[in-house]
Amino acid sequence: MRETQTEVLVVGAGPVGLWCALLLAERGLEVTLIDREARTTARSYACAIHPSTLQLLDRLGLAQSVIERGNRIDTIAFYDGANRQAEIHMAKSGGEFPFLVILPQSSLEDLLEQRLRAAGVRVHWNHRFEGLTEDEETVSATIEELEGTSTGYIVPHWETVVKNRATMRTQFLIGADGHNSMVRPRAGLEYQKVGETESFAAFEFETREKTVNELRVVLDGTTTNVLWPLAENRYRWTFQLLRSELSGDFPEKERRSVRVAEPNVDERVRQYVQKVAQQRAPWFNNEVSRVDWCTEVTFERRLAKPFGRKRCWLAGDAAHQTGPVGVQSMNMGFSEAEALGSILCKVLREAAPLESLDSYDRDLQTAWRMLLGLSGGLKPIAQANPWSAQRSARILACLPAKASGIEQLATQIGLTLD
Repeated sequence: MRETQTEVLVVGAGPVGLWCALLLAERGLEVTLIDREARTTARSYACAIHPSTLQLLDRLGLAQSVIERGNRIDTIAFYDGANRQAEIHMAKSGGEFPFLVILPQSSLEDLLEQRLRAAGVRVHWNHRFEGLTEDEETVSATIEELEGTSTGYIVPHWETVVKNRATMRTQFLIGADGHNSMVRPRAGLEYQKVGETESFAAFEFETREKTVNELRVVLDGTTTNVLWPLAENRYRWTFQLLRSELSGDFPEKERRSVRVAEPNVDERVRQYVQKVAQQRAPWFNNEVSRVDWCTEVTFERRLAKPFGRKRCWLAGDAAHQTGPVGVQSMNMGFSEAEALGSILCKVLREAAPLESLDSYDRDLQTAWRMLLGLSGGLKPIAQANPWSAQRSARILACLPAKASGIEQLATQIGLTLD
């Protein structure tokens, strides 16, 4: 088993892992980035970029490219059935980028990978983190290089096998490998469940009408749903699934594949989207002409405790998970990478004590306990809309802002931080 060395090993090349590696490289640190997949995501999962994240991206000259590739959103509207109950205007929050940008995750990842290559770092695709050992000065990570092979005679299929196994010695290990993180359990970091499990069905589709330039959130008595305007005549509906729908109403075949190709299945999915949209959002009069892909995804409110220790740390979805509407987990991950990279640079280049990293955990535990409704949260002010007051706890997870920006948006609908 061969051994290599690096100053920082980042596991996971999603948006947060790519961003983290890029920040470390720009600061002059030696960084290695691995991911078990073969390339950046090929699917057009839409993600919303917060104003605060655009500011971070702008420091490296990337914000304008994101804006050009995405769809700018200026308003967030809240509905309950047919009734428009409240709205938030992003421009009132101020700042250099007072708007959201919705773009495919694949576009964001491609942009970050291109910039990372320009900084002299390439992603080691098909490399899986397997385990670690630690001493006072370093972490030794076991990494498996993967390759695909065709197996089977009667029914051939593609199987991933381990091609090589190696050890990488690093001064710091960062797990940015998502909610199914391998780094988190290998580092012995607890991952607490702090809320109910929620399931959602997501559909990206085309209509014959031009998209509106606002994000629409439907909060009825039992479900949270969101209509994402993508580009031109493309939308994404995210429907929260009730328990009864988990048993069979959501088209079964699509649970196994996000893209459908059989005409009769396509038509059944299209009718499902049209039916549920009209039931939960009667104002949605657009005809769903074609569903490009769909998937079912489950979210659990979870929080790592702690975010790390000694020389192993987490960022992004590896450390927390919340619902999909406010896209808080990914955007907070960008801020976490910024904070973690800054501290690591001081430890590695300015001889700051290892204990400096403790502040990273303290600050994020406080921020995430608020975002997850475990401490504080939103409460109505005297002139609050009764509807907003009643749903204040659910609205918290729908606001596209990190912890420090929540109140600027919430005050527009009569809510404030407790």
